This record gives sequence, structure tokens and C-alpha cells, in this order.
Amino acid sequence: MSSRATPKVVVLMGGPSAEREVSLSSGAECAAALRVSGCDVIEVDAGLVTSGDLGVQLQKIKPDVVFNALHGRWGEDGCIQGMLEWLKIPYTHSGVLASALTMNKLRTKDVYRAAGLPFAESRLATAREVEADHVMAPPYVVKPYNEGSSVGIYIVGENPNGPPQLASEMPDEVMVERYVPGRELTCAVLGDKALTVTDIVTDGWYDYHAKYVEGGSHHVIPADLPKDIFDMCMDYALRAHQALGCRGLSRTDFRWDESLGLTGLILLETNTQPGMTPTSLAPEQAAHVGMDFPALCRWLVEDASCDR
Repeated sequence: MSSRATPKVVVLMGGPSAEREVSLSSGAECAAALRVSGCDVIEVDAGLVTSGDLGVQLQKIKPDVVFNALHGRWGEDGCIQGMLEWLKIPYTHSGVLASALTMNKLRTKDVYRAAGLPFAESRLATAREVEADHVMAPPYVVKPYNEGSSVGIYIVGENPNGPPQLASEMPDEVMVERYVPGRELTCAVLGDKALTVTDIVTDGWYDYHAKYVEGGSHHVIPADLPKDIFDMCMDYALRAHQALGCRGLSRTDFRWDESLGLTGLILLETNTQPGMTPTSLAPEQAAHVGMDFPALCRWLVEDASCDR
């Protein structure tokens, strides 16, 4: 990025995905924090312009850095990253390949497998196959394989009345994944360092409601875990970040079945665009290790580049 003391930063937010409202919230919080940190900030709602017009708009603004606060498809699947590479504008978070890999849960697991990281057995199936009969022995989870924020998750228990009937907005092809009981854990990586581990306490699955509705979940930070489990979460998260080619900030989510000890710890997914409000999981972890929210946002700006 530019070495100017007051960098001009465009915060990209909103966008056209199902996670537009989450992105608008993250973007507003990041913009405010960046102003506190000394940046000249311009907020741009990417959902209000077409992709071609957005490129023209960015060329007119001539920012030193684009702070990517987009969530969901188009914003974190490599598309906006490719546009910024073409425009040669430095940007935050991960690049084209890592973004595309992590957004596709099947490809993420391919990388986990190659890196020797544990994950839940899964397969792709059409929505019609899932609704017709169990494509995997219950219990299992059905979810889109290329969306984020736990949009459209179905949990099929051990003794179901029948296969799930999916909502019309679910894609034609979905992921069916073995259900792993136990605790929901997460670990953020900043640069080349795992931060800490959070235990996410909810009444059920850590779904969209639990993530974004006040009172939907409770975060225990640092997680009260046996040392070997805590340390392995940190190790796995860093290895996933590196194997996927992530840059800047990422967050890897886990399930841990306590009855199985270390073998009960499995990776669910890695997120290259984790939620970015002061109370979101990754910023909470940064604050826990001594980096407040404005400092975290400014760090991401300083880390921005092309060819990520």
C-alpha cells in the first residue's frame, strides 16, 4: 500500500449476496474504526452499482487500499479479488485462489486432506436426492457448499421421521456432512500467528441466528479446554490458513467431541472474511491478545497488497 501517513481507504460493503446486511454492519464498524486509526475513509456499497460501474468508480476514487468488508458470494469467493487485481489496487484479506477455495467447502476439504487435517466425512448431492431419501446414515447436516454465515443449514437427527424438505432458496446441489456432536470452537489467524481459541456456547447449532442476533450465543474466551486440545486448535488453524494460502485474517471453525479426546477434534471450515464488528469472534480474539478494533483494522490496511 501507499506509505502516506493518511492512506485513502475505500471500505467495500453490502454487495449483492444473501449476507448483505451483515456486510453493511461490518463495513460501517470498520469504516468508523479506520477513521479513528487515522485513515481517510470512503464507504462504498458494492450492491448499489454493477461490477463494471464499481471498477470505474474505484478508478475515479484512486484509493491507496480497498478494505474488503464484503461477505458471501462475489465478495469472498475470488470475484472482487480478481477485479482488484486487474485494477492493481491493493486490498485486504485473502487473494483470488484462497478466497475461491475456502468459499467452496468441498475444495476446502480437499486441501485439508492434503495437509493432513481432520474433517467430517461429506458428499455432494442434489436437493432432489436429499429430499427423496437419506443419502447418508443419520445424523447428518445439509448445507450449501458455497455459501457462508451458516445460511440454510438443516440438521437431521439420529431418528428422523424422514429426509429433510429443503427451502426453495437452497441451491440445486448441496453438501451432506456427517454430524459431529460436541462443542463449537473457533480460532483466528492474523498474519502468521494463531490468536487464541473461543468456545461458542449456544442452545443448538451455531447458525445465522446464533451468530447475528443479540443473545443468540455466548463466547468463552479463552476457551476452557485441556491444553492439548487448545494447542491443537491453534496448530490446526494456522496450518489450514497456510495450506489454503490465506492472507491477513482468517478464522477456522471446529467441532470437538469431548468423549473422543484429541481424535474428536475436526475442522468445519475456514473463513477468509470473518465478521468484522468489535464483538465478532476474530476481533474479540485480537482484543484478547492486546490489539483493539481500530488497531486491527489499521493492521489489515497496512498488510494490504495485490498478488495475494
